[in-house]
Order: sequence, then C-alpha cells, then structure tokens
Amino acid sequence: MARYPERIICLTEESVETLFYLGEEHRIVGVSAYVERPPEAKKIKKVSAFTSANIEKILELKPDLVLGFSDIQKDIARDLIGAGINVYFANHRSLEEILDYILCLGSLVGKKDEAMELIKTLENNLLEAAEFSRSLSRKPRVYIEEWDEPMISGIRWFSELMEACGGVDIFSQKAQQSLAGDRIVTHKDVISCNPDFIFGCWCGKKVDIDQIKNREGYAGIEAIKNDRVFELDPAIFLQPGPAPFIDGIPKIINFFKDFR
Repeated sequence: MARYPERIICLTEESVETLFYLGEEHRIVGVSAYVERPPEAKKIKKVSAFTSANIEKILELKPDLVLGFSDIQKDIARDLIGAGINVYFANHRSLEEILDYILCLGSLVGKKDEAMELIKTLENNLLEAAEFSRSLSRKPRVYIEEWDEPMISGIRWFSELMEACGGVDIFSQKAQQSLAGDRIVTHKDVISCNPDFIFGCWCGKKVDIDQIKNREGYAGIEAIKNDRVFELDPAIFLQPGPAPFIDGIPKIINFFKDFR
C-alpha cells in the first residue's frame, strides 16, 4: 500500500492553501511566518521566513517532506538535503505551471482526483475572466509594481492574470523573466508607457500610494490623472497557488468594469 507523507512542512503559502483545499491540512506540522491563507494556518508552528529557515526547528518536527518554492530558497533546500530530509521545491512561474503544481502536490499526498477537481474550478474562473475580457470596449494598460526601490514589475503569473481579465501589462515581456533582477524598470519606462492603472503589490511592506502619485513626471500618466493607483494584497497576487484564481480574478474584474 502506498504511504504518503504524514508530516509536511510548508516554507511558502501556496502549498499550505493547496493542502487545505485538498482536505489534507492535518499533514502540515510547520509553516512560514508569512502564511496568511487560510487564517487557520496561522496557528501552525512557524519555522521559516522566505529566504531563511530555522533548520533546527524543522528537524525537531521530524518532517517526512518539506515543500518550498523558487531559486531564492535553494540554500534552504541544500541544508535540508544535507540533513537527510526529503524535499520538493517547485519553481513554477505561469498560470499553467501553477495548475501543474497543484496536480503534482495532490499526487504527493494521494489526492490526485481532488486536485483535478480543484484545477477544474480554477480553470472555470479563468473562463469567466476571458468572458469578461471580451466585454471590454478597450483593454486598459496596466503597470504592476512588486517593489519600489528598485522598481520591479510583475512576475509572469501576475501579468498573465491581468491579461486574462482583459488588461495589457505594459511590461509583459519582462514578466517572462524568472529572476526579479531581470524585471527592474525605470520611471522613464513607466511614464513612456502611460498606464491606465498602477497596481502596487510590494512583498513585505505596505504600498505608499501617495509616494507613487507624487513621483516626478507622473502627473501626466492616465493612472494618476484618473486616480487609478491601487494596492493589491501580496498574499493573493504574489502566491503561485489557488489564491490568484479564486480571489485575484474577481478583484481585477472589479477594477476593469469601467472599461466596458
């Protein structure tokens, strides 16, 4: 009989939320200090930040699997492997790859069928976004800002989500780059693209809307003239899991309604 992991540690939020959706939250024994979704996960023992982890705490919990994400956590993966721990670190960047990740995670815990049902739900949300997109009279130009110093534009799944809802990411080509350093933009770039919306989604700190509005040279940008500068929740939009599909799509659609 197949034996699935019984003591899982999740170093990022998307694995936590996915396991909750699959009804397998009882397997989770440790999480990141940044976990917000679902709220119940905040009660689980904290063992890591994002770029660092308490290896001693992790070992004390005797995990049979540790889940992580991205090249930024590669050193954590190395240390855990060196300590004899089984790890699965994903590096998915697109909406399609998020769905693949959910299927893989479901298979790891013996919940492949449930994962497929979750994927169908998320795909239906994308279809609803596409239907809304077709109703727009004009596609709004969007600047996604993930960080302010230096200015970093949106990662691929974030960009794809905007475009699925009918927006045009002004830095969609940069979004194809996996490294944050390859998505650095300048004020001149933003001004020349003249976005209709500016969405700040700074990972780890609150967006300063007034600072964005008062940047030199921004007064002529459509987003500034029409007061369309907004903060988006990183726990929804910077999480490569179910959240962008479930809560992200309705929020974006609501912003774009005036373009019908």
